[in-house]
Amino acid sequence: MEKSLVINGSNGQSMLSQIHRAFGGGDVDIRTYSPLTLAYIGDAVFEVIIRTLIVEKGQRAAHTLHKHTTKVVCAQTQAKMIDAVYECLTEEEQDIYRRGKNTKLHSTARSASLADYRKATGFEALCGYLFLRDDTVRITQLVRQAIEMAQIEV
Repeated sequence: MEKSLVINGSNGQSMLSQIHRAFGGGDVDIRTYSPLTLAYIGDAVFEVIIRTLIVEKGQRAAHTLHKHTTKVVCAQTQAKMIDAVYECLTEEEQDIYRRGKNTKLHSTARSASLADYRKATGFEALCGYLFLRDDTVRITQLVRQAIEMAQIEV
């Protein structure tokens, strides 16, 4: 599983490195990004990981794939996952998570409690931070551990 989740191109460069090389960028200090900006990119990164895991389980109709993905990529599941791995986070990762969790939200959760929505935002901020730090190995490690510890079916 781990091998398929590390997003590298044929030249061994990470996806982020390839984006920077093709389009420029990468000059911003990611510690200056707002937690919601980190959560914005982290949401997409987490969803790509989950979609990859689901698609690699076999060919299914797009609607079925989407239904399965939305069960995992939701605030309740993300809250459960971060609860499972929080103690395994480094101090820096806990700080990024707390910043995301405690940020002022500009939207409300549709089908989740505010507590779960905040935890999910923190989890997404952490995923975004690790992605922008070009640490896909750590993201995949945490997601794998969270899936196992929280007993999430993917």
